[in-house]
Amino acid sequence: MSSHSPIKTDYNYKVVRQFTVMAVIWGIVGMSVGVLIAAQLIWPALNFDTPWLTYSRLRPLHTNAVIFAFGTSALMATSFYVVQRTCQARLFGGVLPAVVFWGWQLVIISAVISLPLGYNTTKEYAELEWPIDILITFVWVIYAIVFFGTIVKRRTSHIYVANWFFGAFILTVAILHIVNSAAIPLNAMKSYSIYGGAIDAMVQWWYGHNAVGFLLTAGFLGMMYYFVPKQANRPVYSYRLSIVHFWALISLYIWAGPHHLHYTALPDWTQSVGMVMSLILFAPSWGGMINGIMTLSGAWHKLRYDPILRFLIVSLSFYGMSTFEGPMMAIKSVNALSHYTDWTIGHVHSGALGWVAMVSIGAIYHLIPVLFNQGRMYSVKLINVHFWLATVGTVLYIVAMWISGVMQGLMWRAVNADGTLTYSFVESLQASYPFYFVRFLGGVFFVTGMLLMAYNVFKTISAADHSIKADAEAA
Repeated sequence: MSSHSPIKTDYNYKVVRQFTVMAVIWGIVGMSVGVLIAAQLIWPALNFDTPWLTYSRLRPLHTNAVIFAFGTSALMATSFYVVQRTCQARLFGGVLPAVVFWGWQLVIISAVISLPLGYNTTKEYAELEWPIDILITFVWVIYAIVFFGTIVKRRTSHIYVANWFFGAFILTVAILHIVNSAAIPLNAMKSYSIYGGAIDAMVQWWYGHNAVGFLLTAGFLGMMYYFVPKQANRPVYSYRLSIVHFWALISLYIWAGPHHLHYTALPDWTQSVGMVMSLILFAPSWGGMINGIMTLSGAWHKLRYDPILRFLIVSLSFYGMSTFEGPMMAIKSVNALSHYTDWTIGHVHSGALGWVAMVSIGAIYHLIPVLFNQGRMYSVKLINVHFWLATVGTVLYIVAMWISGVMQGLMWRAVNADGTLTYSFVESLQASYPFYFVRFLGGVFFVTGMLLMAYNVFKTISAADHSIKADAEAA
């Protein structure tokens, strides 16, 4: 056998299938809650005078569902798939991958129950109470054992770059979670952070920004480095750039958290370190975007007829845009205008919808036919419709929030000749109403696309079931 011949391996696709299907389901759940709370900001009566449906309880449910239910399920599906294919080895640990799947679903269901009931640590992206935090830690350690165990038993000498990004995401998120969630339990569902005051805020945003940096960036870059070349059928544009991108990104990202705490009780030098590191971070971020997009060199024509590739490439464009915007917003003078406004919400969603969701959707559309032994998805036309719904929905959302945010910032800082504020807070809220409606509309577009995706996935899997039955009958 030549050294280039593929080694036949019995891969564990069951856990990949489970996570892939659940990513679609949880995506619809998380985004639907987002659309509901967006609607509540226009029509407050939509909380139906029910404590469990108030904005304050549903908002953390939305963020946890889209980040940890949808996003992390997509990451677990793709990391388990990619590590097997690039290492030419079956997932390590026998029953352990199944423990990761069922354990993670238990984490998600615990969040779905506890957050609307009002159990909340009040820490952004880390709202779940201490018993659930312990469960997360247990499942995550098993996840790391399976992933790195597979790399150790690989049949290839080389560790493909996607696995570097997946590995960094898995290790760093574990450290972030354990340090930030350290708490003193008061009772079964209430605890207090072991940190106090400004230190608690610093640890929280070290965690909060690096949840963005490692889970929502490094993890999904791992996804990008496998699925873009695979879908385009082209090699990565520059392998050397991908390694430089990796080391620069993970070295710099970890320092950027303080830019969330400009003009607070945090020491001034710490704020400045966060700002400077955020600005330098622009370089590796764009290095990764250019590497992904330039992978299409010689294959640009494929964008005309391949909507899956379009999802992947447009996601990289949004990644480039939001990683330019983020460092700009970290500059103290810009932050004085942007912070606490809807501009921040727009920035987050250009990354969340434009980058994270669209690269995940592209990867899932690539995966489903492979996992269920189908030549292609049930309907390419529906993928195309989904692409336009997602793109238009994202643009409506972020443009509305940009305009609303800049307007809010300007209204809040406007003063009369005698030094009194020109506008009351309520006046700024009234001015934002039309943009809240556009945001809601953008969300409706995006969720409609996800529902089309669910139908397309269902029909593809059903066709696979029919063909298996037909083969069985023929045999």
